[in-house]
Amino acid sequence: MDGPLPEWCERTCVVCPAQELGPGRFDVVDRPGPDFAYDRAVGWRVDPDGHPVCVHPYRVGMPPGRYASAGVPLPEPNVAVPTPSPAALELPTEVDDLEGWLVATLRVAAPDQLFAAVARAERQAGERFAPGVVVQTLRRVLSVELANR
Repeated sequence: MDGPLPEWCERTCVVCPAQELGPGRFDVVDRPGPDFAYDRAVGWRVDPDGHPVCVHPYRVGMPPGRYASAGVPLPEPNVAVPTPSPAALELPTEVDDLEGWLVATLRVAAPDQLFAAVARAERQAGERFAPGVVVQTLRRVLSVELANR
């Protein structure tokens, strides 16, 4: 498949290469970092060699791997979706990474703790980002995450 999987359009960040590229056409890494800068010219993060990179394996449902840059074979269908790593649960410093952090935070919350997890995430994010940005991001994330529970 050359294009994105239909579910990726709803489950990934708007700046993820999975929004436009099919499986195997981008790499997947564990989390954002300085080696994977956002390239405004292409609309997603890239590695130092310019390969497209998704920084949220739990959102594309693929384990980290150098699928595009090193030809790592794609995982078999129905492989367990990766869970967010401890590093993915650290509040980001860049607003571009807020959505992924919120998704990670909600994905590790037990169903009976979801309300508390949302409240805690909103408080934490509000310490670093503008309240309007936090609310807008929460709305976008909750609309997808609650539908998928």
